[in-house]
Amino acid sequence: MERADVTGVLLAGGRGQRMGGVDKGWVELDGLPLVTQVLQRLSPQVDRVVISANRHLDRYRRLGHAVVTDSLPDYPGPLAGALGALQEVSTPWILLTPVDMPWLPVDTLSRLSGAIGEADIAVAHDGRRLQPLVALIRSSLSGDLAQWLAAGGGRVVTWYGRHRWIQVDFSAQEVQFANLNTPREVELAERVEADYVRSPGSRHE
Repeated sequence: MERADVTGVLLAGGRGQRMGGVDKGWVELDGLPLVTQVLQRLSPQVDRVVISANRHLDRYRRLGHAVVTDSLPDYPGPLAGALGALQEVSTPWILLTPVDMPWLPVDTLSRLSGAIGEADIAVAHDGRRLQPLVALIRSSLSGDLAQWLAAGGGRVVTWYGRHRWIQVDFSAQEVQFANLNTPREVELAERVEADYVRSPGSRHE
């Protein structure tokens, strides 16, 4: 699989309830918005990026990427964001990533694509739990996803189970799958970043 075969889909359309209702993409970590940090890691891996968002659309557009919104009302979940992107892309694959994962591995696509074989979906597993929003998905599944959501489906892994899907082991990079869901988690991450920067020779890979 080539980089040109894949569109990165950055999911930034959630309510951010545990973050006090703020748009998590614009929460700052170490002086940079989370959306910027994830884009720095996602963009080099893919042909282009589509941002799925439901607020601050003009602000997201100023980042230089296409922006799509949910086609379904009332924040029905991350798969609605994925569907909006799937309906816009022309590449045979999408790489799904959440906006609250600032240390996304820079080899996410190569690891998932290298393992996918004949499957339709490859999902990262950090060694402790599945990371369902870090996934390589065949774009031709968009029709099935639209039907499933219209029928009331919502849980990500349940939809994956309708198709050929695999888990890919990222246990050696577990820490890089940390999600920042609350102000407290952002505060702790700031401390980790500060310690990390002070550690000579260290780099998130």
